[in-house]
Amino acid sequence: MPPRSRTDSSPRVLLGFESLRSGNGGIAMVARLMARVTAEAGYDVRCVSLSDDVIPPEFAFPSRASRGSRSKFILSVLREVFWATHVLYDCVGMASAHPRLLGMSRPYLAYVHGLEVWSGWSKPRWIRAAHRANVLVSNSSYTKKRAQSDFGGFSNTNVCWLATEHDEPIIRPPVDHPPTVFIMSRLDVDGYKGHAELLQAWPAVRSVVPDAKLVIAGGGPGLDRMRSAAAGVAGVDVAGFVPDSDLQSYWNMTDVFAMPSRGEGFGLVYIEAMRRGIPVIASIHDAAQEVNVHGETGFNVALDDIDELTNQVVTLLQDRELAKRLGEQGRDRWRQKFTYSAFKSRFLPLLESWAGAP
Repeated sequence: MPPRSRTDSSPRVLLGFESLRSGNGGIAMVARLMARVTAEAGYDVRCVSLSDDVIPPEFAFPSRASRGSRSKFILSVLREVFWATHVLYDCVGMASAHPRLLGMSRPYLAYVHGLEVWSGWSKPRWIRAAHRANVLVSNSSYTKKRAQSDFGGFSNTNVCWLATEHDEPIIRPPVDHPPTVFIMSRLDVDGYKGHAELLQAWPAVRSVVPDAKLVIAGGGPGLDRMRSAAAGVAGVDVAGFVPDSDLQSYWNMTDVFAMPSRGEGFGLVYIEAMRRGIPVIASIHDAAQEVNVHGETGFNVALDDIDELTNQVVTLLQDRELAKRLGEQGRDRWRQKFTYSAFKSRFLPLLESWAGAP
């Protein structure tokens, strides 16, 4: 969609992003959503990216790619703030580079996503960047409440749920496969995504559903440890990193998406499952409950009760009609809340109320 015509008095918005590359993680998806809404609305836009070698061609605005150099990113932001009237950052890590020297300071908006504003994971400079922001936007009420509890200064944060980049559902073709549970995430050494609990539950799942398969996808520094933990557990396949070009084949063979995490600020992968009509198992310990509605689109379990996790996995693998109904209701919820258009309807009014209409 081409942008509307601009005038000389239009706000000039600088985007300071970690990456705009598709498939480069959840923060990159948020950056792509923000960039698309801002450009489509008619704002005069420029971008500085930290990690990209080149800016993806679907974004036609003037851009600087810093190729992973933080010093280059900081210098590029310094250059561009003289042009900009407002600055958007996709996370407070990027906002920590915001110039504050006399004559360079510009009002800025920053998104907060979870771990980076929670005690135990955050860095002091990230919290300072959040507290200095003119506008804070949170991916969930849970993220906002936890940040406020841990550090204070987040009470005026605006909640704006995230979304997929698309408005069209994915209808999966029928594929002959064993009953399959899929989990996909980055694998960190101090993992919190629910892998350990799924592995603990899996022998009991297999005792009821003997041909059940657990597929673990994702790369990261914890991959070798995950392979060691899964060794000897029957019916577990650690696929490692799966490129985007191959990912749909994994979704096509998935009956249940399970990521009972302890630390999701939102959980974009849950809505990717919903878009495909797949029921979700998440946890009661984080923001997943805002996304996955217990008993409607899947189940949210307590991770200190492995029997509950086992029973919910078994229920969805055995009761195909229930799994189908929850999956269809999940897709309906995605259509209502988590499409690109739904995100635009939430984010654009926040942007316009702060920066002014383009």
